[in-house]
Formats: sequence, structure tokens, C-alpha cells
Amino acid sequence: AIDPDFLQMLACPATRRPLREVSAADLATLNARIQKGGVKNRGGAAVSGPIEAGLQPDGERAVYPVVDGIPILLTSEAIALDAVEGPKPSR
Repeated sequence: AIDPDFLQMLACPATRRPLREVSAADLATLNARIQKGGVKNRGGAAVSGPIEAGLQPDGERAVYPVVDGIPILLTSEAIALDAVEGPKPSR
């Protein structure tokens, strides 16, 4: 887990929205899709290994990976959750 005080200082580099830790369910879904292959980050690079943790901007379906405890807050490294999920159930 990321220190809450440190997390409060961080913001999405694209939208400047506050960040929160991605939910365990979204992280598990994302890692399952990565394992199957075909997941790319916004920069177009294939994501080949599982994500240990991630930060998600408020109100957005993207994840900035956390590698060795360090958040990678580069817009090209963000992974769109909606791009790796199946169709959403209608509400």
C-alpha cells in the first residue's frame, strides 16, 4: 500500500485529478487480461508482466502502474481499464 500522505500529493499528469489505489478487483481483472496478452499502454507498448499495484485518477478508468513501490506517472504508461475489459452490463 502507498502511504496516504504521499498519495495526497500525487495527481494524474493528464487531468490533474487526485489519485487513489486501484481496487483489488480491477487489478485482478487487469492482470488476468495481461496474462492472456494483447494489453497495451497508452503509449502503444505491450504490457507483458503483471502489475503489482496501480493508481487510478478519480472518475477515470485508467491505471498508472506502481513498479517496486514507485508510481510511474507518465501518460504513455497508463493502461486503460475499459480497453481490457469486456462489455459492461447495462444498468
